[in-house]
Parts: sequence; C-alpha cells; structure tokens
Amino acid sequence: MTLRVLAVDDEPPALDELAYLLRADPRVGEVRTAGDAVAALQELEAMAYDAVFLDIRMPGLSGLDLAKVLARFAQPPAVVFVTAHEDAAVDAFAVRAVDYLLKPLRQERLAEALFRLAAAPVRATEADTVAVELGGVTRFVAVADVRFVEAQGDYARLHTATGSHLVRIPMAQLEQRWAVFGFVRVHRSFLVAASHITELRVEPGGGHAVRVGTGDGATTIPVSRRHTRELKDRLVRRARDVGRSVL
Repeated sequence: MTLRVLAVDDEPPALDELAYLLRADPRVGEVRTAGDAVAALQELEAMAYDAVFLDIRMPGLSGLDLAKVLARFAQPPAVVFVTAHEDAAVDAFAVRAVDYLLKPLRQERLAEALFRLAAAPVRATEADTVAVELGGVTRFVAVADVRFVEAQGDYARLHTATGSHLVRIPMAQLEQRWAVFGFVRVHRSFLVAASHITELRVEPGGGHAVRVGTGDGATTIPVSRRHTRELKDRLVRRARDVGRSVL
C-alpha cells in the first residue's frame, strides 16, 4: 500500500523540494501541497491523508497548532515535522509527531521517516474508547488515557491517571486489539502502554520492573523473564529513533 501525503510549508522553494523528494520515494503514491495551515486544513477536510509533512514556523496558525487540531480528528494522519529549527523538538514529540526532520532535507533521512511511518503504531485518539459500567451507568474511557491493564480473572482493570475501571474483556483479547495502539505485554497479569513507560530497572532479586507515569502517581509493574528481552529491545529502538530524530 502506498501513502497519500500532504506537504505543508509557507516557503515555495522548500515546499517544492519536499514534494519532489516525497514523490521520488516508491512508498509514496500521491503528494499534495499546501502553503499554510489554513489551506492544509481545507485539504484534510476534503480528503483523508496517511501523513502530513509539516513546517513548524508559519504565519498565522503554526505547524504545532495544526498538529494539535489534527489530533482531534476521528482518524488523524501521522505528523512528520520538517523544519530549519532545532529548538522545537520537545514540543513536536509532545504532540506525538512520528519524526522531526531538519532542513536542508536529505533523501536518506526522509526515507527513514517514511520507514518509521510504516512501522509506527496507530495513535489512540479521543474517538478510540472502551465502555465501562459503574453503578448501572455506562461511561467511555479513552484508550489514550489508559496507562496499563491488570488481569483480574475473566475481567481486566484499566488504570488511568485518575482511577481504574473494571471491564469484562479477557486480557488476551485486549492485548490483540490494543497492540496497534502501542500496548505491550510485560507480564501474564499486565499490559502496558509503551508511551507511558518512564523507566526500566533491575529489582534487588535480579528481576526487572517498569515505572509507568511520573511523580506521586507513578506505578511499578513487574516484568516477567520471558517478556524482558522483547521489552528492552522495544524501548531501545524507541530511544534510538527519538535520538536520531533530533540529530
């Protein structure tokens, strides 16, 4: 499957160069362009795109502002920032950008970003929810708010920053459904959102554990021996990818 991509930049030469390099990659099937964020929104409302390659500093609505708007779409496109400024990387990843490319853009660096797009998990949005019942009232919890899941017999307990919710869904079923959202099995009793892992550490007895969340609300979760290697590899790949993105 080839990608449909929207390129956005307020500088025509930079936009032309970006579109040219995108069209030269066989993974890209269609490229359209927009000269500012307003024009980009019009394109995105008229047609579904797999990814948006987006400049950060533009007059009016900035690239970061546009990314925040896109995050509220029912099915948001992936966002890759293309900029001449190194100082916005932290803000870019805060809005869950897949990659952060620096100008002048190199074809090989763009190829890495396109590879990362194909491998990136689907981002959970406000539209991705799970129904929970409490006192006869059905509520909807956003998947993006779930930090980890704990198995409790035939039920699963969803833990968020503000509380927990019990659902009658087998852990194995949630593991399969939520793999696309970046959830990873770390123990027979725990499924964790990789994006919420802040630390992997060795316990006094020689086993491993992860910290999920930060501050007083952080939770320590055991990692079973059979899942340790896979989890380590995944976290190393994520760290390496982020490091490359800001080079």
